[in-house]
Amino acid sequence: MRKNSSSVMDARSTRVRTLVIFVSLASFLLLTLVRLFDLQIRQHKRLTAGAIRQHQRKIPLPTKRGSILDRNGKELAVSLQSYSVFAHPSFVEDVSQTSSELSSLLDIPEEVISKKLLSQRSFVWIKRRVDPDKGKAFLERKLPGIFSVEESKRYYPKQELASHVLGFVGLDDKGLEGLEFSHNHYLVGSTQYPVGYSDALGRIAFREAEADVTLENCDLILTVDETIQYIAERALEKSVARSKARAGTIIVMDPQTGQILAMADRPAFNPNHYAAYPPAFRRNRAITDCYEPGSTFKVIMAAGVLEEGLMSPAERIYCGMGGITLNGFHIRDYKKYGWLSFSEVLQNSSNVGAIKAASRLGKERFNDYIRRFGFGERTGIELPGEVRGMVRNPRDWSSISLAAVSIGQEVSVTPLQLLVAFCSIANGGALMRPYLIQTIRGPHGEIIRESSPQIIRRSISPATASTMTDMLIQVVQQGTGRNAAIPGYTVAGKTGTSQKLEGRTGGYSHSKVVASFAGFVPAHSPRLAVLVTIDEPKIGSWGGTLAAPVFAEVAQQSMLHLETRFREGDPRALGGRRADAPGKAN
Repeated sequence: MRKNSSSVMDARSTRVRTLVIFVSLASFLLLTLVRLFDLQIRQHKRLTAGAIRQHQRKIPLPTKRGSILDRNGKELAVSLQSYSVFAHPSFVEDVSQTSSELSSLLDIPEEVISKKLLSQRSFVWIKRRVDPDKGKAFLERKLPGIFSVEESKRYYPKQELASHVLGFVGLDDKGLEGLEFSHNHYLVGSTQYPVGYSDALGRIAFREAEADVTLENCDLILTVDETIQYIAERALEKSVARSKARAGTIIVMDPQTGQILAMADRPAFNPNHYAAYPPAFRRNRAITDCYEPGSTFKVIMAAGVLEEGLMSPAERIYCGMGGITLNGFHIRDYKKYGWLSFSEVLQNSSNVGAIKAASRLGKERFNDYIRRFGFGERTGIELPGEVRGMVRNPRDWSSISLAAVSIGQEVSVTPLQLLVAFCSIANGGALMRPYLIQTIRGPHGEIIRESSPQIIRRSISPATASTMTDMLIQVVQQGTGRNAAIPGYTVAGKTGTSQKLEGRTGGYSHSKVVASFAGFVPAHSPRLAVLVTIDEPKIGSWGGTLAAPVFAEVAQQSMLHLETRFREGDPRALGGRRADAPGKAN
């Protein structure tokens, strides 16, 4: 009985163990099937995408940038098709031969290419943005391990023309200066990504770019007139060369709207090869360089005196026969004047007369008018790097600061600030915001943004502006600005000759000056306002003999151009829309 009982128990134990093993195996198999179902069915797409990403390589390539056009639709900056050449060194069969062929095709030293092809990297650029002709010749060679992708290349068809306004782009096609920088987010298109796959050793084989990319770039249509820009640059180039000056600036503006028609600087640079020029050549001096304006600033003082009713143009001032002493400082005129009317003080640019007139205005009120005309603040032009200039608080003025500021010393301005102030007188007393961009046009021709004239504030009354205009006409007809006269037009303007501060001594230089002239034409219905500055001329030194003739040349030729376009029926020759009447300004 015991034996049978033991046998039964052993058999039952065996069945239990077998059942446990079977259940365990079945459970493991079931879990395996569930896991396989999860991996191969439920997570198939995610895991496949992850596997692809592990072997996939992408290189971002910017697509074509928007164009920059002048007010008449002429191209100033465009993007052209080009090719960028790259290599997978591990796929190159003959480094020496490949380097030799690429060197002759791409104008790169053979040793430079060899060094890249012998590197341990899986991908190297050989040359970015190759000209289309060279790119096509390269494609015909079909060199092992050498590939290319299409890229756009920024090109400035007018070379140096308006280079300081346009700026330039870097190797990554991003704007670095000028409008290319400040409006990069409008100009830049979306990015395309050429795709390649790497093998187990990390070697990459590229194929063509992914599907076509929809461009979302915009075009900029400027207020600049290409012809007027050329007139200004040519005249400035001749003047700087003739006077052997360090630099120069010309700005042409529509005083009624604030539109910039031309902005020229010398020295200049070619944005197609910007790296070949020193940074000083690429600086837009019209908005980044400050200088003491000298006698052109007497216009601001005179406007304040007239607006406050402290003097009339006919009131006479004794000019001390050429000199005045203030707190031990002797200030001279370049001629010995006795009695002059207030109008003649401006006409002959008498320092003594200006100082005596400013004494009636006082430093607080004078500072108020300086601020009203926009000095000490940025104009708001759509360019990077604009500076405020330097206008000190009256509480920091010394005992002779009122006299110094009245003749354009102890204050620094940018060329654009000064021209904007003159435009305020020209248009009846409204301080206009200057602007360069007329329209931003979308990729399908739609208008993204359109600029219009904007009055910042009123600087002086229309009556005072009219009186100031008459006084500035006399400067050109009978005073220091005779060389700015234009046959057939009435010109209003003012000369300036300012000594520059010496860096070491802190005093004024006897040899380094800035010669300038600012004016507008026709005087009583102005179409153009022009500022000319010649920095550190070595031949000549006076604004009336250096800058005024340049003004006359630029203004006369520009007026002829505008009149020609007007006769041809082009409404853009009028300078676009006008602002609201100055009387509506705050």
